[in-house]
Amino acid sequence: MPSSDFERSLEVGKSAPDCWSVLTDVERLAGWVSVVGEVSERAHLQSYTAVLVDQFGPFKLKANLDIQVTDLDEGNSISFKARGEDSQVSTNITVEGSLALEPTENGTTIHVEGRWSVVGTVATMGSGTIRKKADAIMEEFFDAVAKELGS
Repeated sequence: MPSSDFERSLEVGKSAPDCWSVLTDVERLAGWVSVVGEVSERAHLQSYTAVLVDQFGPFKLKANLDIQVTDLDEGNSISFKARGEDSQVSTNITVEGSLALEPTENGTTIHVEGRWSVVGTVATMGSGTIRKKADAIMEEFFDAVAKELGS
């Protein structure tokens, strides 16, 4: 089962409240990452759904994700768990993550960390291939954060 921890921090020029406002706007965030399709907010800062769409070698993945906020310190940090399945290619995806804001003299440091795992047919592509894709998604996200919030 391919899985990996991830962790990254970025200092931006905006205040923590400004960052919080942007980083908890899920429709805006969905536009920052190409593999995320439609997003729906069931309950603000509690529960969401999203569609993950990507191509892995010969497999076209379309997983419906259920996303639950597991811990919230409004304005400071949020943790979540996302689970999804693509029954067409028999693949399950799980992501657990957290985002924390740390005010600094010049703005805010954004900390993101967590763990993802992929089980099923897509996992046969190998850990290296999936890790490379996950790293590209993180890079895409942080490039958008830097552009939106100024690094």
